[in-house]
Amino acid sequence: MHAFREDAVRLGIDLRILALDVAPELSAACHVADQAIEVPRCSDPSFVATVAAICGEHGVGLLVPTIDPELMPLSESRAQFDQIGVHVVVPQSSVLRVTGDKLHTATQLSAVGIPTPRSMLLADYMRDPDSLPSSVIAKPRRGSASIGIVRSEGPEGLVGIEPEGYLVQECLVGREYTVNAFYSAESELVTAVPHERLEVRAGEVSKGRTVRSAALHECAIKLPLALPGVSGPLCFQAIVAPSGELAVFEINARFGGGYPLAHRAGARFSQWLLEATLGLPSTACDEWRENVLMLRFDEAVYLDG
Repeated sequence: MHAFREDAVRLGIDLRILALDVAPELSAACHVADQAIEVPRCSDPSFVATVAAICGEHGVGLLVPTIDPELMPLSESRAQFDQIGVHVVVPQSSVLRVTGDKLHTATQLSAVGIPTPRSMLLADYMRDPDSLPSSVIAKPRRGSASIGIVRSEGPEGLVGIEPEGYLVQECLVGREYTVNAFYSAESELVTAVPHERLEVRAGEVSKGRTVRSAALHECAIKLPLALPGVSGPLCFQAIVAPSGELAVFEINARFGGGYPLAHRAGARFSQWLLEATLGLPSTACDEWRENVLMLRFDEAVYLDG
């Protein structure tokens, strides 16, 4: 919200932000938005209709989902939002079917020459543990926010995990990066801003520094080959070994939690989306600053009564 508000001032437009949540009274974002509105969970059959009605009532022009479960229902309903003049910042559902499944992601990346950790279903790994190195990571195929991840030195540490819905990947060692990338409507890379994940809490970067990496930039250029139809903001994570070898292991087809660092460095995705929504000349470019350091801290919203 801070990024969008800052860019609205730069563009000289009057921006009003609505925040939607299942429990607005317990959402800090809802208390700093211009207005907060309660909505059903995105798994509820009435979710899309409720959000569309809110957009129509309040004249919303831009809808920005921020969590993975919202992406598919909104993507599948893009035509409904187009009819009422709302641009939804979400890629095609075919893209989400890949990014929402970590095993499918690994397969697609490998097919276009983007390095990725060796991956397999947990059930297959338990039948043949020698197919991967001793150190492995088990994770839900459709998980997010690092929930349910288990690191193990072999199959013994994975006994008891329900194999349905889990995959296993080789555990790579090295520096971990997130790349915030922005793609045009024609799926051409506009910019890609890597930052090293210096410290992570609950799956989200709390300390990071922007860096330039030709290898990570090349991965961002190739990504549309694995995700035909990709557009707008997304982020992917990679590990770079001391030898320089890298592997991409995660893609989020939305704004990443660390996007504010890219914004501060000069990659103003939020401004570009506002420009596109309002039909203004685009300032989208590949100009951003290296060595911008982000050190996050907790901030509280206090309410009496």
